[in-house]
Amino acid sequence: MISWGRAYMSSLLARSLMLKKKVSGYLQRDLLVNLNDLKDNVMTYEGELKLYKGFGEIGAILVNNQHHREMFIKTVVLSVNGNKVTFTCNSWVHANSDSKEQRVFFADKGYLPSKTPSGLKNLRTKELEILRGDGTRERKDYERIYDYDVYNDLGNPDNKNLTRPVLGGKEHPYPRRCRTGRSHTKSDPLSESRTLNPNNIYVPRDEAFTQLKFINFSLDTVKNVIPAVLPGLKSLLASKFSSYAEINRLYNDKHRWDTDEEFARQTLAGLNPYSIQLVTEFPFTSKLDSSTYGPPESAITKEILEQGMKGTMTVEEALNNKKLFMLDFHDLLLPYVHKVRQLSGTTLYGSRTVFFLTNDGTLSPLAIELTRPASPTKSQWKGVFTPSEDENSTDAFLWKLAKIHVAAHDAGVHELISHWLRTHGCVEPYIIATNRQLSALHPVNKLLKRHFRYTTAINALARGSLINAGGIIESNFAPGKYCIELSSVYYDQFWRFDTEALPADLIRRGMAVEDPTAKHGIKLTVEDYPFANDGLLIWSAIEQWVTEYVAHFYPTIEQVVTDHELQSWWTEIKTLGHADKKDEPWWPTLDSPDNLISILTTIIWVTSCHHAAVNFGQYAYGGYFPNRPSIARTKMPTEEGMDAAALEKLKEKPESAFMECYPSPLQAVEVIAVLAVLSHHNVDEQYLGEAGDPGWEMEKEIEAAARRFSERLEEIGAIVDGRNVDVKRKNRTGDGVVPYELLKPKSEPGITGMGVPNSISI
Repeated sequence: MISWGRAYMSSLLARSLMLKKKVSGYLQRDLLVNLNDLKDNVMTYEGELKLYKGFGEIGAILVNNQHHREMFIKTVVLSVNGNKVTFTCNSWVHANSDSKEQRVFFADKGYLPSKTPSGLKNLRTKELEILRGDGTRERKDYERIYDYDVYNDLGNPDNKNLTRPVLGGKEHPYPRRCRTGRSHTKSDPLSESRTLNPNNIYVPRDEAFTQLKFINFSLDTVKNVIPAVLPGLKSLLASKFSSYAEINRLYNDKHRWDTDEEFARQTLAGLNPYSIQLVTEFPFTSKLDSSTYGPPESAITKEILEQGMKGTMTVEEALNNKKLFMLDFHDLLLPYVHKVRQLSGTTLYGSRTVFFLTNDGTLSPLAIELTRPASPTKSQWKGVFTPSEDENSTDAFLWKLAKIHVAAHDAGVHELISHWLRTHGCVEPYIIATNRQLSALHPVNKLLKRHFRYTTAINALARGSLINAGGIIESNFAPGKYCIELSSVYYDQFWRFDTEALPADLIRRGMAVEDPTAKHGIKLTVEDYPFANDGLLIWSAIEQWVTEYVAHFYPTIEQVVTDHELQSWWTEIKTLGHADKKDEPWWPTLDSPDNLISILTTIIWVTSCHHAAVNFGQYAYGGYFPNRPSIARTKMPTEEGMDAAALEKLKEKPESAFMECYPSPLQAVEVIAVLAVLSHHNVDEQYLGEAGDPGWEMEKEIEAAARRFSERLEEIGAIVDGRNVDVKRKNRTGDGVVPYELLKPKSEPGITGMGVPNSISI
């Protein structure tokens, strides 16, 4: 961790809490120490500072690293008259040869701006100015500059096949990323050139992933490591699998993925529990321009739904009793259908999938509608497919093909929107604003920083190898080269900060209604909804912890309103970090402790629980790719204009037709390998309720509140275990059912399918 060089580490200057003359000295290591014998590669430096009488309490130190290379400083402890003052640094300090600028570290105790001791005020201001930079030139590896930029580095306009639109701005609204300042491409002055090494993209120095080498290796060598991970695969890398038996050679445990019950259950307790919504209006009608896409009316009729409900009730009764639910990817995907169909090896539809809430609390699929929009040469086509009791009938085969298409739609929406956009992408502006506007002394910075650990570095890696033009996501997920552009469409039309809070999100989708008498203030529409059941427990625990934290530092409205750092932070998130949404009326106003509690709880929820719920189960649910195919490659054989031979082939050799629709073996295995990496808990993971700020030890009320939060999370873990063996909860227990553990707070390292880290760290 430390680069060894000269005996002297640095000059060290100490600043008093009061505005007094600073004192300086040198620290050096013992030259007799054998570096090979060091424990954990940590070296201790010692030195002496002579304080003059009346110097007072030490509040900050300034470090000048005189090595030729950067060094990582973990902790500085000063002993004054037997009393210790601790500076928890955990930061890289640049070499003096790179920059003469001194690094400042503050003692662990935090202060609001208005309560900052006079000796620290100028240092506090200066440090924030350094972190903001001046918005010019390319950033250097050793720098700590946080600034904003649009997503203009995913494509390469100098290669026409890799040209992609800039995301961020009026045409393609998007959250902002951390600016790197690289030169622009020759073909497009708005696009930034890509680095030769996609895993060497600038992030502020302290954002670096400590296991970066491991992660780089995993992403760089996915294609090369596949045969080693899955022996015997080379013989399978043909254009398609020939049978389920061939697919099953790759797996030991397949659960009951192919049943309609499991297809429906996973909307509530699977990898993407953020898409299922209550049906509130019928018949279904598209909001897209009918002159472009064709008639807006759905082909799903009242008769089709009532037949699926087997006469138990009418559609009107089902609506009134909140019994109908839907995955609605129709209007989101329809504008991309013809574009995607111009790509090789894939196809696309707009889709609607309707479910019925049965008496035992489970969902049962009623119908799938697939739509091809109108074009200059073809009229609109809509096909409706329903389950069949005769599993060997043509209708049953068509139903299974339709489910493959919907599963691919859901997989794409999950990866691009529920996962990448709503967690990774939308959180990065919070990180940038926090470092630019909230001093390291600020209590809100101290609360949030553990929830931002590694996220900027992970996002940079994603821009290098995952979401870039021609990258892993585009190559293997629908809708191909339009993947990230699609997430921009969603961001533009649907993303809003206030509904990223779990209760608000559930209410927005009709999955809950406000109920002051209910435990969490809302009543679920589907009582056995594992994601919401467990999520509300943790949401309430986070909210209680944040409430106690805010009450300690902000007992009055005035203290919130007059905190200039806090107000600048929130303003910058809205106007710079999410600049394309800056004029939206739904942004909360930061004018009270209650609103601050709501804002902070939402940010912590998204960075911890939301991400955990959509990330760590990727291998468990998507590793067996027939359960969640990332792409569908063939059209429905009943689509207007299709050759009659396609339908005959489905009738005679249905399994062969399914294999052609699934991802290719190379696509499937590449996705499996990536999902294994993304689902992995690192050995140095920090989980929710862990890793409190050292300064909290000086705030006994905060220390006690943090302890209560941690204890509550332990209780929630036990509750989750109990729910997973409760036979009444059919959406999380039963033969072949995967227990829902994605929101169980703690995990061991590895691919465990559970655990809620503090941050988006993978």
